[in-house]
Amino acid sequence: MAFTLPSLPYAIDALKPHLSQETLEFHHGKHHAAYVNRLNELIAGTKWADAKLEAIIGGAGPGALFNQAAQHFNHSFYWNSMAPRAGGEPKGPAAEAIRKAFNDFASFKQKFTEAAVGHFGSGWAWLVRRADGSLAVESTHDADTPIAHGTKPLLTCDVWEHAYYIDYRNARAKYVEAFWNLVNWDFVNANLK
Repeated sequence: MAFTLPSLPYAIDALKPHLSQETLEFHHGKHHAAYVNRLNELIAGTKWADAKLEAIIGGAGPGALFNQAAQHFNHSFYWNSMAPRAGGEPKGPAAEAIRKAFNDFASFKQKFTEAAVGHFGSGWAWLVRRADGSLAVESTHDADTPIAHGTKPLLTCDVWEHAYYIDYRNARAKYVEAFWNLVNWDFVNANLK
């Protein structure tokens, strides 16, 4: 079973002006596609050939196979973490869960922004639900992903430079500020179920 590059859940230019069509063409069409292609090369003819993505992430151990599988998962999750005409404050279960965990949305937003902007090098900022049901903000390096550590991802922001360099150059903080205009709270609410 070969993995395929998922279609974006919106038009390639739908995240403008916060993320350009060119960024999505490179990030989705080249970077994410390369992870999928390399993953398929690595699993061909192996015990992983028919495995689910989560099984590969959980069983591959450190190295190329884990990196490609986890980056495929992370990117697929990232595309759904954003939507056109989204952002603002959460409503429904996400609003309630964030209030319970962080006291208010502003405190959560600050903590998540600090995790994203302050992350050294390549990686990801996440809102996750731990096994005990509590929410937390985490950051992971390189291809690492919460599902490898038993936590459920709810939202992510990609802070690899390829996620923002075309539009924001080295101004990661401006990219993260723009990300808040795209946060797909419907996706977060669905993940909380």
